[in-house]
Amino acid sequence: MKFLFDLFPVLLFFGVFKWGEGHTDAAQGLVSQYLSGFMSGGAVTPTLAPILLATAVAIVASLAQIGYLLARRKKVDGMLWVSLAIIVVFGGATIYFRDDTFIKWKPTILYWCFAAALIISQVFVKKNLVRVMMEKQVSLPEPIWGKLNLAWSIFFVVMGLLNLYVAFNYAIDTWVNFKMFGTMGLMFAFIIAQSLFLSKYMKDAE
Repeated sequence: MKFLFDLFPVLLFFGVFKWGEGHTDAAQGLVSQYLSGFMSGGAVTPTLAPILLATAVAIVASLAQIGYLLARRKKVDGMLWVSLAIIVVFGGATIYFRDDTFIKWKPTILYWCFAAALIISQVFVKKNLVRVMMEKQVSLPEPIWGKLNLAWSIFFVVMGLLNLYVAFNYAIDTWVNFKMFGTMGLMFAFIIAQSLFLSKYMKDAE
C-alpha cells in the first residue's frame, strides 16, 4: 500500500497524459482554461497540451499526498518532501515556460538526490541509509551494508543518466511509457538481484 501511495502522482501523470494524447482538443481546452494564468504567454499547441495537463495534475497530486499525511499526523519522509519540491519547481517551470524539457529532467534530479543522500550520509555522517531501512528485516555485517549502499547509489546515478538518454533521444510518449514501465521494471529487477545476492551470501555464511 505504501508503494502504491508513493507512486500515486506518477500513476496520475501517466493516466492523464495518455488521456490527453487521445483527446488533444479537450486537453488543450483544459490547459487554456485552467493553466493559462500560470503560463508566460502564447498559445498552447495540441501536441504540448497533454504533458502540461499531466504535469499540473502530478503537482496537485503531490501536494495532496503531503497534505493527507499531515492531516493524519503521520510522518512525511524526507525524500517525499524533496520529491514535492522537485515536481513543484521543475513542473512549475514546464507549465510557465510551456517547455517539457524541465519535467523530463525531474526524474533524473530526484534519482541523483537519492544517490547523493546515500553517499553523503555514508561518507560524512557515517550513517548507512540502506541499513536503516533494511536492518529490521535482515542482519548483515558492516562491509555488506556498505556494498549495498554503494550499489544503490550507483543504480540511482545510472537511472538518472538513462532517463536523460530516453527523454532527449525519443518522442515524449516513449519517455512517458519508459517513466512508468521501464523505470519500474528496472527497479524491480535491481531489487530481485539484490535479494538473490543476499540469499546467496546468507547461504554461504551458514
